[in-house]
Amino acid sequence: MSAHPTPAISTCDLCDAHKGDDSGAFRVLPPVFQSYGALPCFSGPVSTVKCFEDNTLVKAAVDSPGNGRVLVVDGGASLRRALVGGNLAASAARNGWAGIVVNGCVRDVAELNAERVGIRALALMPLPTEKRGEGLSDVAVQVQGVWVRPGDWLYADADGIVISDRAL
Repeated sequence: MSAHPTPAISTCDLCDAHKGDDSGAFRVLPPVFQSYGALPCFSGPVSTVKCFEDNTLVKAAVDSPGNGRVLVVDGGASLRRALVGGNLAASAARNGWAGIVVNGCVRDVAELNAERVGIRALALMPLPTEKRGEGLSDVAVQVQGVWVRPGDWLYADADGIVISDRAL
């Protein structure tokens, strides 16, 4: 159940190769994400969750087989609640998720950094979420103004995060 190794794919090289692509197939997320987790570089096909200050569906996702996928969580950029913490990061690593990108906050930074999963989020916030069972899974989401769809491919490294409509 170890995390899937990610080949060293440079987001800078990908951007160089696709800088003339204005089709919308290749997108770059704004540089607003902090890096957590023990894997600074990760990539894989995208699965999505859209939720607001309720991580019920995030937990359901990371408790299921990741198969090398990246979970993109559109938390509405809320800075009021943490959508992922140490327990969910441990589940993600145990279940074979390559990474989690949260358009929102995370918590338990020491626990996050100990897990073999890549994690990006806007900030740290110690408050947990409410559990109301709300949200949507595997829908197109907008993360910092950029559309991300289930089945897209996400590549993340120290330089940033890029999204493609296919594996690169």
